[in-house]
Amino acid sequence: MHTARFGRRAFLTGSLATLAVRRAAAQTPPRSAGPPDPVLLDDLVAANRILADQGVVDGYGHVSARHPTEPQRYFMSRSIAPELVTAADVMEYDLDSTPVDARGRISYLERFIHGEIYRARPDVKAIVHNHSPSVIPFGVSTAPLKPLYHMSAFLGGGVPVFDIKTAAGQATDMLVRTPALGRALAQTLGDRPVALMRGHGAVVVGDSLPRVVFRSVYTEVNARLQAQAMALSGPVTYLDDDEARLAEASVGGTVSRPWELWKKKALGR
Repeated sequence: MHTARFGRRAFLTGSLATLAVRRAAAQTPPRSAGPPDPVLLDDLVAANRILADQGVVDGYGHVSARHPTEPQRYFMSRSIAPELVTAADVMEYDLDSTPVDARGRISYLERFIHGEIYRARPDVKAIVHNHSPSVIPFGVSTAPLKPLYHMSAFLGGGVPVFDIKTAAGQATDMLVRTPALGRALAQTLGDRPVALMRGHGAVVVGDSLPRVVFRSVYTEVNARLQAQAMALSGPVTYLDDDEARLAEASVGGTVSRPWELWKKKALGR
């Protein structure tokens, strides 16, 4: 009997020890893949400021950039209003959206948007999540967001809408606060550059920070112009697929022009 109790005690002790080790391992932050390139860091700060300056984000919203040499890592600011972001606020994350070195800094609740899209889309190097006001109506109505002019040609091919209630199977607070919801959003986005989020905002992706900022700004502008055009009498003529493809190839190669202008204005304030 004594031997049985001893064996049971040893088993329980061993099980608790194993559980403790697993918990400790789960709480161990991932190792850094190295500091960001100074140019990338500067551009990430600038992207936050530009989007605020252009009215795409306000006190909410966030921008990230994939690590240039380690695709399993990305950089994003701590939880702070985009216009206030500095280099010291930037944190490194793995694709589980676990911070490498939090140092007491609070992360954005919806960081899983970024980690899961980077995981699903190897081509994506930068991501913006925003609550762009003119875009919101197109995520809650039957009117699809379509490219109205050449600057927003990247919207050609359709803009999917993510419905978090459908993804979660129940009512939520509308925030993508879990990896599962992040994966569902990434699935809705598919291979597109923009996805709307019903009753929430949008997610925009690109192969660089200048491009994702360009797309974010002109998605907002297109939504505003489209609403104005739809309010006029008569049908609206949108870019057809061929026009969108040709315009995207033409305008898409000039994103450095507005980027430099926006950057100078935003950082000079």
